[in-house]
Amino acid sequence: MIWLYSITSVIIVSLISLIGIITLFTAGKKLCKLVSFLVGLATGALFGGAFLHMIPETFKEISNETVASIFILFGIAIFFILEKFLHWHHEHHHHDKEDHIKPFGYLNLVSDGVHNLIDGIIIAAAYMINIEVGISTTVAVILHEIPQEIGDFGLLIHAGFSKSKALLLNLLSASLSLVGVIIVLIVGNSITSITAYILAIAAGGFIYIAGSDLVPELHKTNDFKSSMKQFLSIGLGIAIMFLFVIFE
Repeated sequence: MIWLYSITSVIIVSLISLIGIITLFTAGKKLCKLVSFLVGLATGALFGGAFLHMIPETFKEISNETVASIFILFGIAIFFILEKFLHWHHEHHHHDKEDHIKPFGYLNLVSDGVHNLIDGIIIAAAYMINIEVGISTTVAVILHEIPQEIGDFGLLIHAGFSKSKALLLNLLSASLSLVGVIIVLIVGNSITSITAYILAIAAGGFIYIAGSDLVPELHKTNDFKSSMKQFLSIGLGIAIMFLFVIFE
């Protein structure tokens, strides 16, 4: 029963990544405006998710605050190095047909994949306590994932992926939660002892992407009206993450 409930739950969570399908019916200027809004939303959601959800959880699980902070900084460093590698690869393969893809698109897939893996581990671990805890945890993850996945989809489109490829990659990233569930169900709860450290690294990744990649993208538009819309979309992303912390 634990296997059935856990796998069914993560399949439902993974399918939320397909929420971007609604944009398939949006074209031209409307899509550009929507993507601009979603990049702001993703910026707020990444900052909010890191500072309001992931980092407090990390400090709760890792008793030594200095060690926890080092792992968050380690996450930032990993994503800095990874982006450097992607830029080098980008320059040395400039004839590649994927050349137009901005490196932060790939970075987001990596950090979100790690986050989804942890979600799977958390869901399976909750079901191993009891079914009720598992269901409530799944609902919390679903509520958290909806704005995250909408923002991620907009970010991938902004990075240069086609709508169909962005949907597919978002789904593949989300499906890592299934890997997390299977790991826990096979290995057992012992794997949960290292999730706080993985979460700290993922939080560092979220901060890095939001601060070094998305904020500069938002600064490319300087007119007052667009800037206010960006500010409001960032605020909305943070507010949504704050609401999830209240109701967790």
